[in-house]
Amino acid sequence: MGERDGQEPSPRHVNRSELHSLAEVVQARDVYGGVHFHGDGAEREPPPRQLPGDVRGFVNRIAELHALDRMTADEDARVTLSVITGTAGVGKTSLALRWAHRARHRFPDGQLYANLRGYDPGEPTRPEVVLDRFLRALGVPPAAVPADPEDREALYRSRLADRRVLLVLDNAATARQVRPLLPGSDTCLTIVTSRSMLSGLVTRDGGRRLTLPMLTEDDAVALLHGVTADHRAGDDPAELVELARLCARLPLALRIAAERAASRPFMPLGDLIQDLRDESALWDALTAEDDEEADAVRTVFAWSYRGLGTTAARLFRLLGLHPGPDVSVPAAAALAGVPAAEVRQPLDALVTAHLVEQHAPARYHLHDLLRAYAVDQVRQFEGEEDRRHALRRVLEWYLHSADAALAQSLPFNRTVALDPPAGVVPLAFAGPAEADAWFDVERDNLVAATRTAAEADAPRVAWQLAAILRSVFMHRNAFDGWFTTARIGLAAARSLGDRRGEAEALESLGKAHFQARQLDEAAEHHRAALAIRRDIGDAHGTAVSVNALGLLGLRHRRLTDALAHFTDALARFERLGNRRWQALLLSNLAETRYELGEPARAVELLERALVVQREIADRGQEGNSLLFLSMALRELGRIGEAEAAIERALAIAEDAGSPVWLAHWLVEQARVLRASGRPAEALEAVHRAATIQRRLGDRSREAMALDGAGEAYREWGRAEEAVAFHLRAAATHRGLGDAWQLAVTLANLAAALVGAGRPEEAEPPRREARDLLARFDDARAAAVRDRIDAAGDGRLNPGPAGD
Repeated sequence: MGERDGQEPSPRHVNRSELHSLAEVVQARDVYGGVHFHGDGAEREPPPRQLPGDVRGFVNRIAELHALDRMTADEDARVTLSVITGTAGVGKTSLALRWAHRARHRFPDGQLYANLRGYDPGEPTRPEVVLDRFLRALGVPPAAVPADPEDREALYRSRLADRRVLLVLDNAATARQVRPLLPGSDTCLTIVTSRSMLSGLVTRDGGRRLTLPMLTEDDAVALLHGVTADHRAGDDPAELVELARLCARLPLALRIAAERAASRPFMPLGDLIQDLRDESALWDALTAEDDEEADAVRTVFAWSYRGLGTTAARLFRLLGLHPGPDVSVPAAAALAGVPAAEVRQPLDALVTAHLVEQHAPARYHLHDLLRAYAVDQVRQFEGEEDRRHALRRVLEWYLHSADAALAQSLPFNRTVALDPPAGVVPLAFAGPAEADAWFDVERDNLVAATRTAAEADAPRVAWQLAAILRSVFMHRNAFDGWFTTARIGLAAARSLGDRRGEAEALESLGKAHFQARQLDEAAEHHRAALAIRRDIGDAHGTAVSVNALGLLGLRHRRLTDALAHFTDALARFERLGNRRWQALLLSNLAETRYELGEPARAVELLERALVVQREIADRGQEGNSLLFLSMALRELGRIGEAEAAIERALAIAEDAGSPVWLAHWLVEQARVLRASGRPAEALEAVHRAATIQRRLGDRSREAMALDGAGEAYREWGRAEEAVAFHLRAAATHRGLGDAWQLAVTLANLAAALVGAGRPEEAEPPRREARDLLARFDDARAAAVRDRIDAAGDGRLNPGPAGD
């Protein structure tokens, strides 16, 4: 990047009070010297288009559609929350989707959709899970989704600020399920559907309620006629009225009844109606419920179900056992205990009968009322042993398919030895991309399968599946599923008295808390895992846990502790002959040696690690080692070698398509470029890093990039611009409670203020940096203190305070 054309920005005087005023700092300009750090619209992801397909056979509801139009038409008093309520099966979702498709042109920034499953027989969808999905759809990479629910909500609302987005939250049970998902911006519109009145959303959140009545008789008959007209002729209008009455004029029941009539074009409609009356009489004899609409719906279900062939009817029943929200063809085959080819035809029959809906290629789901009916049927007509075997088959299928996917996606992370699959054929995957795609689409089902296994007396499957999912969730920052399955796995292993499984689950929880920056909880779980592994003589697991304690020491900057743990873990892996872990420990030791101010020893360790990592093609760890190698070589003054190392690391990040690696490693490239006297090129690198980190939502690493920008500007002779960037970085590090990074940034800020000709303003950040550095007793901290003192005494022109 060269100097930009045009006038330079005017210098801005920085008051001392700004050092502690986040509000003032956030108002600092985002553009300095031509570097647009976060203003480029090109960085925004394509808008999400999540609406399910429009409803076929939709009739009338003209008044309700117009009511929704009126609610949102007035720009001065625009409604931002609409709540559609009504009885089960009355067509709330159909109305919401029909209107959403008609109005989506008014929301150019996208449409978000979530089925909250508030009335499913299984677990309702938790709002934090929906926030995770929505953030990903809005362009936040999985690794950057915050673990803390409040942070997640804040990032979500920030992403929606000033955007025109339509949200459809379907099948909500309570206001509590909805409220965290409401945007903070009045430019968005949220439509909620529910069987409940959700009065809190109306009274507290300003929602407008639209209560959906049953179809009129004319509309109900029109729906029946619309489905049957191309298949039947001459039906008596009076009989269509009677059929509509038997369906309680509810769209869900009407569509099922109409499809059955259409599939029997030569059977008189009167005979079909008599069958339905007989079914109704039988249902009345079996139920004590005093709910005319519910009885009508269940009667139509039973009437349609009894018209199925034997194979389709059995498959429908078994689908009531499936643990997750939707089911694939292979999973349905595992449930039924037959090859996948043998379930396609019965699934098609269920779709034709409107008992199952196909929502994606080879993927199906049931309306919550139909799922409840399937559960009733499987309990009545499948023996307990048959139900147990069917459920065990599908759980085994998920377990072994997940293991096969992990073998492709993250082969170094397989830690659980499984027995051969019993009675199922798990999926095979052609490569990592296919495996990753499967994990993405099956994530909810895998979490549900883990929970169901624990509840269905299959605790071994529960803890093993949780252990497999640990690695998947770790690389996606999928904290909801990660914490949920790890806790289930821990309880399951303990119920078995399986101490190895208990340690695996404790390790998973330790890693999840560590990645979520909850370090005290992480230490507690890792120490508990270590105690078990030592007690049962698990040498490999013990070494893994000792390494985890080393990482905790490194994160706390207790470098002596980290060094001791890493040295211990390395010795253990050397005795085990595990080369991959030996290389990883060499890299961890090298990072610690670098932080201790021993770059030459770090280089020696990293060169040993890289030999192994290249031999075994551990590309991610190779890139990490190259990062540390560049840092150590740069500090030794071997700038050309450092540049070659970091460029190789960046090539790995580019090849892997990892924005997380790329953004982090670009900051080191900027340091190397500054060390070689190319601050303008360094600004290009930190510009790219900061932009990516803003999109990723990693505030800590974004602040490191901004601090690097300040250093590049100061070395370019533009100290005023440097001051502004250091201020923003310091505000972020202060908010995150990161004492080390705040101290380094304050030292850099003091140097920039001196360079800007304002030495008296440099004293407060210099003094605070020294106070923070007093917490650390390592050589690097001492070196930063010495530089601060030298700059304060005017003995030298201060260089960068540290990394």
